[in-house]
Amino acid sequence: MGLLPARAGSIRLHGKDLTRCPTHERARAGIAYVPQGRGVFPYLTVRENVLMGLEAEPPAGASRSTVPATARDMARGPGAERVEEMYALFPILRTMEQRRAGTLSGGQQQQLAIARALIGRPSLLLLDEPTEGIQPSVIDQIEELLMSLRAQRSVSILLVEQFLDFALGIADYCYVMEKGEIVSQGSPEGLGQDVVREHLSV
Repeated sequence: MGLLPARAGSIRLHGKDLTRCPTHERARAGIAYVPQGRGVFPYLTVRENVLMGLEAEPPAGASRSTVPATARDMARGPGAERVEEMYALFPILRTMEQRRAGTLSGGQQQQLAIARALIGRPSLLLLDEPTEGIQPSVIDQIEELLMSLRAQRSVSILLVEQFLDFALGIADYCYVMEKGEIVSQGSPEGLGQDVVREHLSV
């Protein structure tokens, strides 16, 4: 996301080199990020938080969209339709749309953070520890959503996760990292769980 400079290598998306691009350009290129700990705007309402995801839309005439570039402009018309799409994915958000996001439970905030990321229709979704501090019922809902997105092939997903069964149940391909180095990789079926658990054990 451009929060830290790359020490080596390059980051490319759809043939475009994003290695030195600022965060907002990466977002407009089609990358959406759900941070560890959710990162919702606590004093904005649920609806306002969802609409903030539309700020990543490029200006009119840009390559990814021709709709207005601000959440305020998007709050009506196409923006309202997109909000309804997110409420269909996460019905609990509809019932709480006028509540401040900071008053929601951890699981509800996680659903809100994912909705905020998806409303911009990204081509790449980055998820950082989405199961952290979340009750099992919400984890099941998130897993079901990610499996649906995977089946639709509408968005690529890069998932960072320590909940091994959750990650292996969703992933097409896995990398195991230890101290910033890749120590093992492969398909979920081909990746030895004993090896994975050895590196993930505390």
